[in-house]
Amino acid sequence: MPRLTTLCRYCVSDGIPLRSSMVALVVGTILNLINQGDALLGEGHLNFTKLLLTFAVPYCVATYGAVSYRLRAPRR
Repeated sequence: MPRLTTLCRYCVSDGIPLRSSMVALVVGTILNLINQGDALLGEGHLNFTKLLLTFAVPYCVATYGAVSYRLRAPRR
């Protein structure tokens, strides 16, 4: 259980949520334009599930990368 507590604490500390949000905003926007560009420009049907997941996945990946780095970084 202490490891889970450490993981959760790392997920919400030291600017990780802000950096992950910025990555998700940039990458999610680009991916949505690529995958659903026709729907976003008014020529097709917009899939809201895909829209949300396209932002959620980069957020999770960026958070995972930052937390895994913090877990492996030497203690100072």
